[in-house]
Amino acid sequence: MKILVCIKQVPDMESRFKLNSEGTWYDETDLAFRMNEYDEYAVEQAVQLKEQLGGEPEITILSIGPDRVVESIKKALAMGGDRGVHIQDNKYYQKDPWQIAAAIASHAGSQNYDIIFTGMQSQDRGSAQVGVTVAEQLGFACATTLVGFAYDSGTITAKRELEGGSKGVAKLKLPAVVTCQLGLNTPRYPTLPNIMKAKKKEILALPIADLLKEAELTATDKMYPPAKKGGGIIIEGEVGAQLERLMGILKEKTTVLR
Repeated sequence: MKILVCIKQVPDMESRFKLNSEGTWYDETDLAFRMNEYDEYAVEQAVQLKEQLGGEPEITILSIGPDRVVESIKKALAMGGDRGVHIQDNKYYQKDPWQIAAAIASHAGSQNYDIIFTGMQSQDRGSAQVGVTVAEQLGFACATTLVGFAYDSGTITAKRELEGGSKGVAKLKLPAVVTCQLGLNTPRYPTLPNIMKAKKKEILALPIADLLKEAELTATDKMYPPAKKGGGIIIEGEVGAQLERLMGILKEKTTVLR
């Protein structure tokens, strides 16, 4: 069995973001980057499947982006991946989900992967389109928003989270793509020995131009922060005085107490 896990490196969400000079993405200067949270569940599930099958499957970790994404690939390798593929693209943020999926599918189509794991969505763009689009381009079965995963004899049983907290179960024959989210598992922390081993694992570098032949279908015209509205009010003093002031504001400014 051959497994592909697609990961993305994203900025720490606690960072202070500024727009770049073109106003089409954020300025990456001074930002700290980490593996996309949802992708950690994808890596963990792939490693658990390999362990279930006695270590036979080969896990490839793929990421698109500039040189810095190699660090996230190495973390995934330390979690249990076998080899990495770095699709080099310094202008990754100018690619729409269709193009990102097309580049992944171009690589995957020549490698005969049986299962492709991705995160449900990325924390920065949040389109939730790449995984399903990869499946469509490859003609693979697909299940999204997994909170449960089981595999037996060529069939995946996928427990999915639906609207309103409901759950659904789908069965997929291989080859298949699944997208993973919070609650599916608990991602492991790489141990020091595995971190050292990861440094020696192969990471194949492929220029984006060698894989991407598709034009964009959508483009970011402009990004901008939300318009600032009226400022908040800080109520200070003793608790009793604060409550009295709050009641006065609610009566004067709102219809809550009318």
